[in-house]
Amino acid sequence: MNDQLDAYWMPFTANRQFKQAPRLISRAEGMHFWTPEGRKVLDGVAGLWCVNAGHARPKIVEAIRAQAAEMDFAPPFNMGHPKQFELAERLVKLTPPGLSKVFYTNSGSESVDTALKIALAYHRVRGEGQRTRLIGRERGYHGVNFGGISVGGMVANRKMFGAMLAGVDHIRHTHDTRNLFTRGQPEHGADLADDLERLVALHDASTIAAVIVEPVAGSTGVLIPPKGYLERLRAICDKHGILLIFDEVITGFGRLGSPFAATHFGVTPDLMTVAKGLTNGCVPMGAVFASQKIHDAFMTGPEHLIEFFHGYTYSGHPLACAAALGTLDTYADEGLLTRGAKMAATFENVVHSLRDHPNVIDVRNIGLVGGIELKPIDGQPGKRAFSVFLDCWEKGVLIRTTGDTIALSPPLIIENQHIDQIIGTISDALKRAA
Repeated sequence: MNDQLDAYWMPFTANRQFKQAPRLISRAEGMHFWTPEGRKVLDGVAGLWCVNAGHARPKIVEAIRAQAAEMDFAPPFNMGHPKQFELAERLVKLTPPGLSKVFYTNSGSESVDTALKIALAYHRVRGEGQRTRLIGRERGYHGVNFGGISVGGMVANRKMFGAMLAGVDHIRHTHDTRNLFTRGQPEHGADLADDLERLVALHDASTIAAVIVEPVAGSTGVLIPPKGYLERLRAICDKHGILLIFDEVITGFGRLGSPFAATHFGVTPDLMTVAKGLTNGCVPMGAVFASQKIHDAFMTGPEHLIEFFHGYTYSGHPLACAAALGTLDTYADEGLLTRGAKMAATFENVVHSLRDHPNVIDVRNIGLVGGIELKPIDGQPGKRAFSVFLDCWEKGVLIRTTGDTIALSPPLIIENQHIDQIIGTISDALKRAA
């Protein structure tokens, strides 16, 4: 093992394997990374679902540089700086009507825990403090803080960490083998939302605070919501007074060809978490969008007292706000929040061209998100996809794998030749791995 690599314990990484054959990147611009040796690598995953506008965008770079020189930090409690308020006003112009309040965090994981706390506290301040139960979904991913892994449903992220939050339950996931090789939203499975009624019958609605789902599940392997599923989930929550939380850390800011998945599907949640594309991945930042009704429920009692005892040292950090404003300018200049809709048909056709390749057992897509699921090697789950990942890396394309699913989420500036290169490289790797 290289001694210069020894001190760093890497996240979500096979550390021993990596340090025997490091994959280092040292520069990025546009659609590409470069290795320290100068090898060019096409970014097929927008960094980690976050660099939606591509790398090293001038307005974002300059906004961060200028802000660092002007003011490096401002205390967020009982103080504010202008960019926090400017950014919030611009963000709520993009959200679905009704989501008119913004609470800043520093990551998707923090956004999820913040939304869960808002949901619990909301019921408390309005006199229904017995609503303490939180409902997640099997195969859900909501970051890695204790709240997120509790409502999450990915076993490897949960099994090592004890009992987690009490009073959490899960509805069924939406993967249905009747929908294999569907293009876009699947036909079958709207009735899976009715699983929430099962938990209402078990626990009683009066004990349930909120349900949290990803509109499109990303890290579990790109699961697209069946037609009518999100609408039915919204209706059941309304019927029982349960808050609906959308985790849009991955789907937010243009990934589906609309500003948000809530916009895309025409279903508005009560709370919505974002991060990643908020700053184009340049400075860590997240946010929770809340409805006016939820916010106003807290605005009672003496005006000099804190209404919600929650926040972070770096909430609305000046550099993060500057990066986010530069990101929104870049999205607006190039129409990136809707560009995915223009590229979606091409992307869909090329991704589905892999359906007859060796060991491909499903292909899923929506907007500029693609999932290619591979048949696992007996007794070695995840190894087949990981071998394809390594092969593509050596051939100059960065993809992401989760289990035995290849996940694609390229920057929204992608052109046809980039799509062809990504899919062509995966095609060749699948054939070599057979």
